[in-house]
Amino acid sequence: MKVTTLLLVLASMVASVMAHASLLYPVPRGGYGTKQYNGRVHTWIGYKDKTWTQRFPCGGYAPGPVTKMKHGQVINVRFHATSMKANDVKKQPKLVSKNKQFKQARHGGGLCEFSLSYDGGKTFRMIGRYTRTCPDSYYEWPVRIPKNVPSCTKKNQCLFVWSWTANILAQYYHNCADIHLTGVKGGKLPKKGIVIVDFAGRKKGVVGPGDGIKDTAGKGPTAKQINDNMNGRY
Repeated sequence: MKVTTLLLVLASMVASVMAHASLLYPVPRGGYGTKQYNGRVHTWIGYKDKTWTQRFPCGGYAPGPVTKMKHGQVINVRFHATSMKANDVKKQPKLVSKNKQFKQARHGGGLCEFSLSYDGGKTFRMIGRYTRTCPDSYYEWPVRIPKNVPSCTKKNQCLFVWSWTANILAQYYHNCADIHLTGVKGGKLPKKGIVIVDFAGRKKGVVGPGDGIKDTAGKGPTAKQINDNMNGRY
């Protein structure tokens, strides 16, 4: 009986460690629905177990499915929580009553930044930013690809990136989706970079501006935040 109880406790601890958030759309490397998916994509950079270390950039995963994008396009980003069932994935984003919600482990929300990388994750150029309630699987988070970006078509080098600095815990998350981006001739890359913190070699103890809600739905992106993201104001 004692051994059984211990195993149940350990299983619960593993589940809680990995019960965080990751990109759902666009599909990231190691993400839900890919051959690489094993739940660790939901963990923070620096997470370790006996077989895996979540590394920067992109968690250390191999290239995954490619999503086609073009300049000026609005990408309705969605997030995946480990407690979501297949039916939840199909139904979301759709807000339901509090007593029917799946747990999200949002760690109080925080700072979500979205960026493009043209060099396989060596550098990142910000194209979107949401604070307080992000990430939240019950909402879409619109991000516009800038209208004047150059094309990026080189295999394994072109990335749409989500990074999250959590609010309640000093943890940093980083997912990368492989993309084929059609841009404009003579286009320019955005100038701003992204926040990169809370793991070895980076500033530690940093938290993002959140809403304090641990595992249920928040209020989602505000009209102002969406408008700012649609107009390049980060």
